[in-house]
Amino acid sequence: MKKILVTGASGQLGSEIKYLSSQYSQYSFTYTDASELDITDAAAVMLAAKDSGYYAIINCAAYTAVDKAESDKDRAYLINATGAANLAAAAAATGAKFVHVSTDFIFDGKHSEPILEDDKPNPLSVYGASKLGGETEVLKANPQTLLVRTSWVYSSYGANFVKTILRLCRERESLNVIFDQIGTPTYARDLAAFILSALDTAVEQKIGGIFHYSNEGVASWYDFAVAIRDIAGLSTKISPIETAQYPTPAVRPKYSVLNKGKVKKAFGIQIPYWRESLVSAMDIILKEQA
Repeated sequence: MKKILVTGASGQLGSEIKYLSSQYSQYSFTYTDASELDITDAAAVMLAAKDSGYYAIINCAAYTAVDKAESDKDRAYLINATGAANLAAAAAATGAKFVHVSTDFIFDGKHSEPILEDDKPNPLSVYGASKLGGETEVLKANPQTLLVRTSWVYSSYGANFVKTILRLCRERESLNVIFDQIGTPTYARDLAAFILSALDTAVEQKIGGIFHYSNEGVASWYDFAVAIRDIAGLSTKISPIETAQYPTPAVRPKYSVLNKGKVKKAFGIQIPYWRESLVSAMDIILKEQA
């Protein structure tokens, strides 16, 4: 049985890996969150990995409070850079495959076509900079890391944009949502399924480095919100506004659509369209809220 350690297991991605785990009988999973394994403690991380015989370590732990990170820089870097590097080093020392998840927020949004893995990062926020720091440290500690950048993640687990829009649509007659930030919503279950299905191939073929994975297609936050409302059968009026009309502590990239040609070629996968995945996720969410 191949043993896998999943950190940050109570978050959206970790929860989806846990949900899908029964479909991957070749693996035995150990799940941890911050209370069980402090990834910022290098000695604790190495101790957890040592003699465990892990086949892979999947890091789902991250500081993701984008706006809060602006005033909590040290903590964001500690988790997103130092913690990730500790896990990467432990995986390298014990021979485990390391999988690390990063973000579209490492880019500045000035692209005009889908972003490639080797395009130059230029984060606009502390969160983005801390995740880029994590990428640098992880690849330095463990060049064979499978580093997966993704975007606009949501799930039936945890707090996210989908649940927020559903709540606001039920509470209000009208909403304003930004239309000039463009990206791709990504269902965490699709991302989890990709990671789990790619593991053996990555190990056997010694595939490492940076890969982009999001759902297919393009949307603005306004498009995303309208789709959520329509799928839920609600009637709230949603109006498009510009970013300047909704200032936030952290600056977001205006364009962060990821090019997925590399990941599709390397792993021979087909990726679901974002709206189809949203329907699947919302079917679960709406049943749970009924």
